[in-house]
Amino acid sequence: MTYDIEDARQQVKEIQNRVELNASKLDDIVNQIIEPYCKDLDMYVAFIKKLLNNGENPPTTEELDDFCMNLSVFIYYASGMQEQLGIKDDIARAIYKEMYHSSRDSIQTGTVADKDSLAELASQQEYLTSILYKRAYSIVKAKVAAAQEILSSVKKIISRRMTEMELTRIGGNR
Repeated sequence: MTYDIEDARQQVKEIQNRVELNASKLDDIVNQIIEPYCKDLDMYVAFIKKLLNNGENPPTTEELDDFCMNLSVFIYYASGMQEQLGIKDDIARAIYKEMYHSSRDSIQTGTVADKDSLAELASQQEYLTSILYKRAYSIVKAKVAAAQEILSSVKKIISRRMTEMELTRIGGNR
């Protein structure tokens, strides 16, 4: 038996294309799920990024103060919404398990492996939905953590500026 490397490459490429197509569709669904949970936070982080991209004009102290206040508020709401998504993730997982077990219990003949395979096939949509909510929860959690890191960085910059101003003030009084 000969192994044709070009056939193997072509098969892999076809599978990759299927994966990319399906991943793209699922990404769209996940983005639709998380959009109401992170829209304000995403827009504000994009606003901060836009201000930071202008390297010639660093953010003013007033802008940094606004970053702190606004990020704190957006993190507060996104964190609460993250927990709401966690509940939906739990429910989606329970629905999947219920469908899987119900399907498996209804199969009267076949081996254990056959019953498991058929039950998995019958509950595939519920499984996918469960995965979508799990991913959405993970993405929102990651965004909240990243926003907290940004907030921490802004606080450090404010603290450093205050120290520099104090040192300048003390040095100017001598």
